[in-house]
Amino acid sequence: MAERRATAAAEPDFLQFNDLACETEGGKVNNREPPQFIPSAFTEFGKWMDGWETRRKRIPGHDWCIIQLGVPGLIHGLDVDTSFFTGNHSPYVSIQATCLDELPSFTPGEDRTGMAATAAQIAAVAKLSSEVWPELVGVAPLQPGYAERCHNYFRVSSRSRVTHLRLNMYPDGGIARLRVFGVGQRDWSSVPTNQDVDLVAMTNGGVCLGYSDAHFGHPRNMIGRGRAANMADGWETARRLDRPKTLKADQQGILQVPGWEWAVFRLGHPGLIGSIEVDTNHFKGNFPDSCRIEACLLTPEEEACSLRPHHRHHYSKADLTPTRPVSHVRLIIAPDGGVSRLRLWGRPRLVTGAPANQSRASSKL
Repeated sequence: MAERRATAAAEPDFLQFNDLACETEGGKVNNREPPQFIPSAFTEFGKWMDGWETRRKRIPGHDWCIIQLGVPGLIHGLDVDTSFFTGNHSPYVSIQATCLDELPSFTPGEDRTGMAATAAQIAAVAKLSSEVWPELVGVAPLQPGYAERCHNYFRVSSRSRVTHLRLNMYPDGGIARLRVFGVGQRDWSSVPTNQDVDLVAMTNGGVCLGYSDAHFGHPRNMIGRGRAANMADGWETARRLDRPKTLKADQQGILQVPGWEWAVFRLGHPGLIGSIEVDTNHFKGNFPDSCRIEACLLTPEEEACSLRPHHRHHYSKADLTPTRPVSHVRLIIAPDGGVSRLRLWGRPRLVTGAPANQSRASSKL
């Protein structure tokens, strides 16, 4: 079950995790972009709203939909966003979840905006038995979509892998967005030991644990699918205010600046890193001058003690070597700027009771 957070005054810590339902990660159906309101936008069915709005119910029952996560995984929290639904939001909601190995053949068909699902679609979905899926969130009230109240947060204690959600609204109304925050979970037993995979990718279970600054873009964007669509789809920091008035470089051409920004990631699986990609796509006048990547091997207990959000972590300065498995990395950029993607290609390795070790690699961008 879930613990409800009614307002956005104090944002919950689970917002640090990945949005497993985001459409850019393959989610069906969800939109990454923030909701918007266009006063003059109308359709033949009524006012255009940026979200899911059902007709005013005049028959028994309640409205619901099935959502396929883009990245199956463990869910830590949800945000039911009612932005701009101020007189027509759904007054109550519940959320159920399941893990499906195979999805029955189901074709949503044509756009049926303004209409209900067809009998054939209802029959196809009925095969999922979604009405009896376990509850993540029991029936709970929602706040209307005013700016200071639109985010309805729910902390989830489920420990099972989830692939699909059923969102129930009672009895009808509108919801702008559903954000599903968690950590991806992959079946590593099916990955050959001689195959290189991106160990930090969101789809493989990578997750951002902390960072120094995310003024223009969150570091978790760097482990998303494909190349970045634009600068907003990457990590970008504010300009450091301690930059020297006149910049100087050393013999390698690296700027000599007093500070840096950083982001820490836990890999989806400990492994041997063979190659690294730091992509500054779209950051043409605001890319970092240089970067450094530090890595270490931590147990879950050591992570709990050593890694905290918004905290500066220090590791040793040993050279990067592909002979040691690592579980965590820290990307450091100097002095500031943006990075669109981080890829850590390597081979997963089982680690049991190994002591922590550190390594480091640096480069001018």
